[in-house]
Amino acid sequence: MTTEFKIIDLTHSLSSEIPTWDGGCGFELSIDGDYKDGTPPDTFRTQKIKCGAGIGTHMDAPAHVVEGGRTIDKLVMEQLVTDCVVIDVSSEANADYVIMPEIIEKFEKEHGEIQPNTFVIFYTGWDANWNDREKYINSHNFPSVDLSTAEFLLKRNIAGLGIDTLSADTGKNGFPVHRAILGADKYLVENIANAKELPAVGVKSLVLPIKVKDGTEAPIRLIALI
Repeated sequence: MTTEFKIIDLTHSLSSEIPTWDGGCGFELSIDGDYKDGTPPDTFRTQKIKCGAGIGTHMDAPAHVVEGGRTIDKLVMEQLVTDCVVIDVSSEANADYVIMPEIIEKFEKEHGEIQPNTFVIFYTGWDANWNDREKYINSHNFPSVDLSTAEFLLKRNIAGLGIDTLSADTGKNGFPVHRAILGADKYLVENIANAKELPAVGVKSLVLPIKVKDGTEAPIRLIALI
């Protein structure tokens, strides 16, 4: 007997136009060899990729902020393929919105306590701005997560935390959520797409990074199964 899932792609496509933390071009795709250069019938197009590790829909491993912490290649599949909950704050989120613990408390009253080893996604609706680089970056004004909220989730022993903005931290007061989540040997996922298509519970998530040895960050293919 097989089980049918609805598959949702939560990943933005990579291109030279996408938003990046510093506002520059973070991704380059070039042609190394083209069809016309080959001998028919065996003709190929080969390409080269140049990019930052923290580009597009990507994840941060603990080693991103913790010297000696786990790197991308050391993250285990049991944490990367797991249950997922989606906390929707899109109706109230704006550029200055900060997600506080009360949001989690409200969610748990409705859906039950978040279980250990769950991937938690905050859906703010900010991904609607993805195709407008300046609007998405917005001088680093976008919905973010409060340190107290990260600490609350760590008490639930989550697998990782994800958000549909450039970062869980805006950087204006440093990066306390990064330090808390990654410092607790969990992972962060940023620039999530299409989270609006997910229910609050009953989701399986597959956080699939390029398996880079000693990598502190990596682009991912993020997939949800409903």
